[in-house]
Amino acid sequence: MNDRNGPVLFELDDAPQAGPEAAAPVPDDAMPLPDGRAMQMVATLGAGRPSRLGRFFWAALLSLLGFVVSLAAWNFVTGLLADNPTLGWIATALIGAVVLALLLICLRELAAFSRLGRLDRVHQAAEAALASGDLTAARDVVARISTLYAGRSELRLGREALDRQREEMFEPASLFALAEAELMAPLDRAAEREVEAAARQVATVTALVPLALADVITALTANLRMIRRIAEIYGGRAGTLGSWRLTRAVMTHLVATGAVAIGDDLLGSALGGSVLSKVSRRFGEGVVNGALTARVGVATMEVCRPLPFGTRARPSVTGLIRRALTGLFGKKEG
Repeated sequence: MNDRNGPVLFELDDAPQAGPEAAAPVPDDAMPLPDGRAMQMVATLGAGRPSRLGRFFWAALLSLLGFVVSLAAWNFVTGLLADNPTLGWIATALIGAVVLALLLICLRELAAFSRLGRLDRVHQAAEAALASGDLTAARDVVARISTLYAGRSELRLGREALDRQREEMFEPASLFALAEAELMAPLDRAAEREVEAAARQVATVTALVPLALADVITALTANLRMIRRIAEIYGGRAGTLGSWRLTRAVMTHLVATGAVAIGDDLLGSALGGSVLSKVSRRFGEGVVNGALTARVGVATMEVCRPLPFGTRARPSVTGLIRRALTGLFGKKEG
């Protein structure tokens, strides 16, 4: 019988044992790709439109509050006039100043709507002239654009060059190309700088500030400021209501066309050159939110620009985000 209490011999294979280096690589889908949550929420908020019932509720509530405040002010002033005429007239003057300020604010908002509407009408007229090939209509559009920027000192030389050469153009496309070169080019560059600054701010805060909703608040404020600044650059200085209306128009267009969706093209252009995006999801979210902000900026340029993009190509989101984030999340490419 075999001695079961004796030593046991195990024969080892000559092949080397597998180490950690032989482990299968972690699949790419193990870490979910960033989805630009902050900008998705901002786009939803901006494009959202309350229902008719909601609008009726807010209109009724504001009317009630206005009635109550007006009645309280009337009773206060009349009572004060009866008790102390001097103080009553002082209160009357102060209320009159408040009412005057409200009227001036309303006039400013109406003027802002008028400026935005003028840009939109010129843009539509330019598209119609290009579609029909009407040289007379194209010259009228260029004259309206030149008048629109008559008070802009930085465009004085461009306006003078346009006025000298526009009679030599006999096709709407060539006439608009001249207007783009002389007037639109410096405005486009200024608008692109605003887009890059907003994209850089949104990306930085998203990547570096871990506070809840900080990225959403930053994205909302940065996009509102960017949209307002781009409108001002193209001559459509917008008030508070005008800026919100323009923001809603831009966001609605982006949502309707799916431009705020995260596609492979956006991920490739935004994340392709950043090593940090593969290490930290937070940094990846920052880059994607910045890229979506750049998309909003390009859409705003298209809406506010009095001429449609022609010989000057529409700014590339890839180029904008790379210039905005150069030195921030990666090194400048040689």
